[in-house]
Amino acid sequence: MFKIKLYITCIIIFSILTGCSRPVFSQSELVFGTLCTITLYNRGRARVYQNIFEQLREIDRRMSATMYGSDVDRINKAAGLEAVKVHDDVFEVIERALFYAELSGGAFDPTVGPLVSLWDIGGENSVVPAQEEINGILPLVNWRDLELDREGKTVFLKKPGMAINLGAIAKGYAADEVALVIKKARINRGIIDLGGNILFVGAREDAGPWRVGIQNPLDHRGAYIGIVQVYEQTVVTSGVYERYFIVDDLQYHHILDPSDGYPVQNNLLSVTVIGDTTKGGTSMDADALSTAAFVLGYEQGKALIESMDAMEAIFVFKDMSIRLSQGLNFTLTDENYRIVVEAF
Repeated sequence: MFKIKLYITCIIIFSILTGCSRPVFSQSELVFGTLCTITLYNRGRARVYQNIFEQLREIDRRMSATMYGSDVDRINKAAGLEAVKVHDDVFEVIERALFYAELSGGAFDPTVGPLVSLWDIGGENSVVPAQEEINGILPLVNWRDLELDREGKTVFLKKPGMAINLGAIAKGYAADEVALVIKKARINRGIIDLGGNILFVGAREDAGPWRVGIQNPLDHRGAYIGIVQVYEQTVVTSGVYERYFIVDDLQYHHILDPSDGYPVQNNLLSVTVIGDTTKGGTSMDADALSTAAFVLGYEQGKALIESMDAMEAIFVFKDMSIRLSQGLNFTLTDENYRIVVEAF
């Protein structure tokens, strides 16, 4: 269920179609192991970009599972030994991750770290583990063994060998934080794209909607199946095409099922979650929900999305059908796909 470094091809989730609006300028830097691009319309000063990327790098330094000395690294090294005091923002993200772990019945699980390391999908040592290895890891994946102390801001993993990984929620949190920086700078329009986790601040200059191309899971990078129109919303996708490797004609993708230790096998190719920030939706929530809904599968995933205020979704299936929330303004552009209409 963890989102790690983007894997060679098929790595961009969205193509942003901005119409006639033109930014003053934009800036891109490598953070979170992916290319992050910030586009500010009006008053996009160099100092604002500097503040934004400093903020992103600081979040990465605290929440990375692979960066030596990060809060997450310290938590994992102290597993089974002692509680670790963390920064307030790290505590907030872990606390929210546990909320979604409970809400999804463990489909979203921040303690999936040992499985992520075992599979190393997208890394240099991607391999299909032996069943015995997976069986040995599974007892270490249990969100109920992650203990938080709100007063002391400490985090404790109860068993040695446990490890948390915030890759399925941290970029969403970071996008929300960048939006705050932009608004504090009194910039009323911008696009935050953290490797596909997208958040729109304000409206377009012509007051029309932003247009976002949803990646075709079966085609090359930048090819899209349709366009969703949004306003002040966040758009986040989890899909099988993001990072994977193939062995004996079988695809092993990066979204891992905490219940059996394998890449999720269901009828889904991708799940896109759209959160309305004007109604309390956050990119952090959309980030977690896209993974949880994918792991749960369509029926349970749809029910989870419907239970959340300000959230809508697009489900893309292996049979090239699409099911989406009724409130979305979505236009199909790829005739190979079809929209299945049902109550959602």
